Amino acid sequence: MTNKVIMAMVFCMTAALAKAQSQPYVSQVWRPDNGDGTYTNPVINADYSDPDAIRVGDDFYLVASSFDAVPGLPILHSRDLVNWSIIGHALKRQPPYDVFSKTQHGNGVWAPSIRYHKNEFYIYYPDPDFGIYMVKAKSITGPWSNPVLVEAGRGLIDPCPLWDTDGKLYLVHAYAGSRAGIKSILVVKEMNAAGTQTVTAGRIVFDGHEEDPTLEGPKFYKRNGYYYIFAPAGGVATGWQLVLRSRNIYGPYERKVVMDQGKSPVNGPHQGAWVDTKAGASWFLHFQDKGAIGRVVHLQPMKWEQDWPVIGTDEDRDGIGTPVLTYKKPVTGGGVPVHNPQETDEFNGPEPGLQWQWQANPEANWGFMYPGKGVLRLFTRPLAPDARNLWEVPNVLLQKFPADMFTITTKLRFGPNPKITGEKAGLTTMAMSYGNLALTTKKDGVYVVFTSCENADKGTSETEQELEKIQQQDIWFRMQIKADKVCVFSYSLDGRHFKTAGKVNAVPGKWIGIKAGLFATSVQKTNDAGFMDVDWFRVSP
Repeated sequence: MTNKVIMAMVFCMTAALAKAQSQPYVSQVWRPDNGDGTYTNPVINADYSDPDAIRVGDDFYLVASSFDAVPGLPILHSRDLVNWSIIGHALKRQPPYDVFSKTQHGNGVWAPSIRYHKNEFYIYYPDPDFGIYMVKAKSITGPWSNPVLVEAGRGLIDPCPLWDTDGKLYLVHAYAGSRAGIKSILVVKEMNAAGTQTVTAGRIVFDGHEEDPTLEGPKFYKRNGYYYIFAPAGGVATGWQLVLRSRNIYGPYERKVVMDQGKSPVNGPHQGAWVDTKAGASWFLHFQDKGAIGRVVHLQPMKWEQDWPVIGTDEDRDGIGTPVLTYKKPVTGGGVPVHNPQETDEFNGPEPGLQWQWQANPEANWGFMYPGKGVLRLFTRPLAPDARNLWEVPNVLLQKFPADMFTITTKLRFGPNPKITGEKAGLTTMAMSYGNLALTTKKDGVYVVFTSCENADKGTSETEQELEKIQQQDIWFRMQIKADKVCVFSYSLDGRHFKTAGKVNAVPGKWIGIKAGLFATSVQKTNDAGFMDVDWFRVSP
């Protein structure tokens, strides 16, 4: 075989791989695009809570809360508001860095906002224990700046900026009663021109105690001379969409309920973002709390009547919309292929898929891509002395549940250190109660074990059950999520015949939905840790 032929073959293989990697991901378990010019809600059937979105040219960008997951501040992209994909994260590590080196369930990045101003992207996000931060970038894919603390303080949440027509810059935000001791009010503050610091103490612009308890999640806009604040009230699972408007930025603001659950099955409906298409049509993205699955993203048509928005459908013409389930797509022209947020990962590229997040700021030795073998290698890391269960372990690599029902199958190879015992690696769920299927080393060899932990968030101990002693390194683990929200685990020694291992109920995490992923731990320190090679991780019906 000549060098020219070999080079041609290498070029063709490289081109084919590049083409495969550039293909949009299409989910097998949830596709909102019906293929006939309509869509079915939710447009993102995964836990992207507190969404905010903007349009820049032909492109829509969405950000969401990420709490203690790292990388944080996920960024999703769409051309039609229906087909979304993950394109990056704005927060590679979360400050304060020492605090988030440990798991901080329910803490960290709460509801962010994204804006585009003078050719730069800005994201403002709150950490309820430390204050309001800002990151910015000239490109949506980064590099993003290091977080700047715009205002320090406990309980400052849900910030959103507004660049006014007179050149001044303002910030609206709410308060978390758990930290600030006050709640259900919205305040507006002025910022410096760079948007890096608040320069006034702020003024209350609306008090929701009388009619709109648990007022939060404000989004700031200006239209036709009115200042608008879109904000949900009434609680995450039981609330309504409120809109406030005023001719003066500090008020007084008129109030109007513009969407509630009505007779629809969409409870909440909770906070979100107004966006418009290039043609000028208005749409609204918001979330619905689905319990164990998390807070999923819906898309609603929106129209303006007498300078008030009406979101959803308003059949009785009272100005209060109801969420739609199926509707005509915002953009129905050609050129927008079906694609969905990434789920399956073959681990054949230079980086893992963008759906993966650690439970804390990662250390450099937790895991690596291994291109020569086409695997993700996770090293077993010693458990902290005070870690009572996996809820408290930072080096757990997770992704969101992508639908109500689905199956995860993964092929693994276990390479423990033969000189020590207590290394363990496998497939897990992660929530306030969880279950996992793993391989672990004991004095007499390697065992398949099923582990469950009820009320993990309260520090309870795990229950481990030995299933089988094995001699081989390769194994296939599977987890099936049933309609009754039961997670059934099974394993196979040949990739074809699976043995049932155990089951757990799917329950939420702290302010988030249940997740699934991979872990590798050890009860001993060593200078030569064992590892788990993950060949692939596939999501199917």
